[in-house]
Amino acid sequence: MKRTSLILMLPLLLAACGKEAPPAVKVERPAETILVGALATDTGNLYSGEVHARFETVLGFRIGGKLIERLVDAGAVVRKGQVLARLDGADTGLQASASSAQLQLAADELKRYRELRAQGFVSQSALDAKETALKSAEAQAGLASNQAAYTSLLADRDGVVSATYAEVGQVVGAGQSVLRVAQHGEREVLISIPESRFTSVRVGMPAEVVLSAAGSGLHVLPGHVREISPAADPASRTYPAYVAFDAKHAQVALGMTANVRLLKKVNKKEAQADSGFLIPMTALFQQGDKAAVWVVAGDRSVTLRPVTVVSYRDDGAVIGNGIQAGERIVRAGVHKLAEGEKIKPIENGRAL
Repeated sequence: MKRTSLILMLPLLLAACGKEAPPAVKVERPAETILVGALATDTGNLYSGEVHARFETVLGFRIGGKLIERLVDAGAVVRKGQVLARLDGADTGLQASASSAQLQLAADELKRYRELRAQGFVSQSALDAKETALKSAEAQAGLASNQAAYTSLLADRDGVVSATYAEVGQVVGAGQSVLRVAQHGEREVLISIPESRFTSVRVGMPAEVVLSAAGSGLHVLPGHVREISPAADPASRTYPAYVAFDAKHAQVALGMTANVRLLKKVNKKEAQADSGFLIPMTALFQQGDKAAVWVVAGDRSVTLRPVTVVSYRDDGAVIGNGIQAGERIVRAGVHKLAEGEKIKPIENGRAL
């Protein structure tokens, strides 16, 4: 009976073994993508920076001593001649008193010698020595008086305190930084020029400073490049540049973020070289002597499309035609793709 059952089941087992396995699910390849839309002419001339005062003065005492009073903090508005801080004046007061006593003694001595000279009891040389001693005492008294006045730190111009460097109770040396005062009036924006754009920026170049203050809307102010550092910053490898602008009719606070657009005049050849869309160099797929990019369709499939490269720059390649604004292209891993393959688009580290 068992043998008969096995014989009957054998055809079914053979049929099951011959059945094809189900196809494996194809996994979409992750690929970094970007949207086309950055014009080449927009990226090179727009910089972000920070607003500074045109003139900033670091103030310190002309003598050393113990700081007993600081009358202002950062952000305080000060006037010219206003007392900002004071040193302990005990020692300078004693020196002034001693110099004043020496001056009075020299004056009395000179008066007495003049009377004696008139009576012929002293020589002219002795009288001259007393006159010289009086002049020396006057100079010493003046110096001591100045030293006593130096215990008060005064503002040398109208402005605002932008930083403090010393606290009450601290012993400071002559010339040591105590406060920094930013003068009212001219303002400028500190920006960083990359190496690839350094040769195209000139002192005096016109610019637009765009300020976006909270609650006051957008302000576009005319300006110009005032100064360009000849040496690059060792950390960022960029060149600091100062763009001056008129801030009379806008509320501009120190440290405010501003965008600067340099209004560069370009000739026809430069305009043609910068007309197009800027894409990363890694997005180019080279086919012999021709360039192409992978364009992502709505169903996430990729198609290789030839493009015309107008120019190569440090920050990417300028594409003249072949792609349109708003299209999505693959920016990395272009040599791993195949025509019609579906991908999983990723932008800025997140899947779309």
